[in-house]
Amino acid sequence: MLKKLERAKLTLHEPKAVASGAALAGMTFVITGTLPTLSRAQATELIESQGGRVTSGVSKATSAAAVGEEAGSKLDKARALGIATIDEAEHKRRAGVA
Repeated sequence: MLKKLERAKLTLHEPKAVASGAALAGMTFVITGTLPTLSRAQATELIESQGGRVTSGVSKATSAAAVGEEAGSKLDKARALGIATIDEAEHKRRAGVA
């Protein structure tokens, strides 16, 4: 049965646990540039563990952009749309990690 699902290109993922009272519930983030201590995967995991969502592009629905060194067009678009830009330290603070 699992082989049939795999051949049909169906992937099954166990849902990630989200902390109750998640600090970032309902928020959407974009990560741009190189963060000082977190990889992009670590930053994404931190956001998702607190109920937030990470997208690859900036839109009016984006709550904030986590910005690191050498940020490019995503930073420009976030600024043009008036979206909050935060650094890694603020990103960790919002997620409840000091």
